[in-house]
Amino acid sequence: MSTDDESFHPLGEEWEDELETMLDDTEYDSDLGMEMAQDAMRVTKGELSESEFHERYHEDVMEEFGEDERPTKEAYEAAQEEAKGTASNMLDAFDGDGGETRRETMKKMGVGAAAVGVGAFGATHDPPEQSLSAAESGEGGHSETTEHSDTQWGMTIDLERCDGCLSCMTACTSENSLDQGVNWMYVMAFEDELTSSSSPQPDVVGGQSDFNMLVRPCQHCTDAPCEKVCPTTARHTRDKDGLVLTDYDVCIGCRYCQVACPYGVNYFQWDEPDTDYSELDESHTMGEYEHGERWVDSRAPRGTMSKCTMCPSRQDGNQGDEMIGTSACEDACPPNAIQFGNVKDEKSDPSQHREHPIKSRAVIDVERDVPSSDTLDENLSEDDDLASATEAVEDLTTELVSIMKAIEIVSRDTETDPGEEENNTILQKQETILEVLETLESYVDLESEDVLAELQLGSGESDDAMVRLQQFAGNPSAKFKLLEDVGTHPNVTYLGQEPGPEAHQVEGPTKYEDVGDLVDKRQDVLDEGTVGRVDGVSL
Repeated sequence: MSTDDESFHPLGEEWEDELETMLDDTEYDSDLGMEMAQDAMRVTKGELSESEFHERYHEDVMEEFGEDERPTKEAYEAAQEEAKGTASNMLDAFDGDGGETRRETMKKMGVGAAAVGVGAFGATHDPPEQSLSAAESGEGGHSETTEHSDTQWGMTIDLERCDGCLSCMTACTSENSLDQGVNWMYVMAFEDELTSSSSPQPDVVGGQSDFNMLVRPCQHCTDAPCEKVCPTTARHTRDKDGLVLTDYDVCIGCRYCQVACPYGVNYFQWDEPDTDYSELDESHTMGEYEHGERWVDSRAPRGTMSKCTMCPSRQDGNQGDEMIGTSACEDACPPNAIQFGNVKDEKSDPSQHREHPIKSRAVIDVERDVPSSDTLDENLSEDDDLASATEAVEDLTTELVSIMKAIEIVSRDTETDPGEEENNTILQKQETILEVLETLESYVDLESEDVLAELQLGSGESDDAMVRLQQFAGNPSAKFKLLEDVGTHPNVTYLGQEPGPEAHQVEGPTKYEDVGDLVDKRQDVLDEGTVGRVDGVSL
C-alpha cells in the first residue's frame, strides 16, 4: 500500500500519529518506542542487520527499562567468554565466513547456551536472520531449544466465501474470554478505488456475499517486528510451531509491540478483565515449552498486551488431541472461509486451499451432499446408466455427479492421500468423494463421450474438468498476503480482492450490535483503544 512519504508505518501517517499519542500516555519513552519500531521494520526489509539493531538500542533500553532481555552483542560476547570448551568453539565457528548460522549453533548447544544468556544476532555483514524466539535469550526458565520444526500454524482465508456473519469473532471472544471490544479477529466490508461492496465482485462465481470482505487476525509473522522491540521477551515466537505469542507474566505493557506491528493487531488491556483468572479454563493458562510453561493464551491481565494467538491451548493438545490443528474461528465459520493448519504441510487444509482453491472449494461444497457407497450399492445395478442412477438414488443429481467426476479428473495429478493428520479435512473429504465415485462407476459408465458431454466435461481432460469446477465454485480473483513487501513473512494467505491504497470500511452485511456483545468501535470501550487501518481499510 502507499503511505505518506513522511511516515515509516505501513498503515500511514494518521495511524503513526495515533500510536505516538498512545505512547505519550504511558510511562515509557515515546521517542524510543517509535524509533525502535521504525528500525525493526528496516530489519524485516533487509535494510538493517539484527546485530546493528540490537547494538543500536541496547544502552537506551537498559536505561529505560533497567533490563534488556533482547539478544545483544554484549550478551553474546559474555557468553563466549564464559562458555569454555566445546560451547565456546561452536560459537566461534559462527563468526567465520562459511560457518554455521547462529541458529544452527544455538540448537546444537542446546540448554547450555540458554543458561548463560546467549543472545541471537547475525554478523553485521550478514542478511537479517529469522526472528529468534525468547528462548534463545535464555532468561527466566523460558527457554525453547527444540530442533527446527516442520510445523508453522497459519491460515488461508477465502474472502470471496466470507459472508460477514461475524461468527469467527464471537467464537474467538468466547474461546478466549475476551472483554467487549477486544477483537482479536476483525471482519470488515470495504470499498476502494477498484471495487464497491454494493455489487458482485468481478469474475467470481459461487461467492457468499456481494461485499468485498477482509478478515484480519494476527498474521503470526515468521519475522515479527513486534518481537524485536520487546525488552522483556514477553513477545516471542515459539520454535516448535511458529506462533507469535505474549507471556502475560513477563509483559510490562510498554506497548512497543503495538507500534512495531505493521498490521495493527495488538490490544492493551486497560482495566481488570471481566473474567477473573480463577474462572479461566486451565488449558488456556499453561502453554507448553520444552523448559517450562508460559501463560500465553486467553484474555490478558490488566496492563499487558494481547492479540490473536491461533489457539495454542488447542495446538498443545491441552483440549484433547482431536483439537490439534484447529482454531475456534475456523470451527465457527459457516461458509468454511477460514482454513487453519500447518502451512508447511502440503496436505494441510490451508495449503490445499491456497494451492488448489477451485478444487478445494468444490470439495467443501459437495462432500456433504454425496451419498454413501452403501446407499449406491443398495439402489443400483449393473444395467443402470446415468439417468436411471440419478432417478434411483435420492439427491444424486447430474450436477453432483459432474462435479464429483471433475474432482476425480483434476485430482489425478495432485495429492489425494490425506495422510495420518486428523485435521487434513479437505483431502479427507476428497477421499470420501473419490471412494463414492469409484462405487458409482462400478455400476455406471462415466467415461463415454456422450456421458462426458452430458456432464459438461468435454473430452474428459484435466483442463475441461477445471473449467467445470470453476463454473461451479468460482476462481478466486487474486491470492495475496497483507503487506508482504514489508518482509515480515506473514503466515496468513488470502483469496479474493486485495484492498487498494484508498480502501475504506463500509457497513457490512451484519451489524456488530446485532451479534452478541461485539462492538465495532473499540475506542468506545477501551478508551483510546487501537483503531486504525489495514491496507488502507479503516477499522
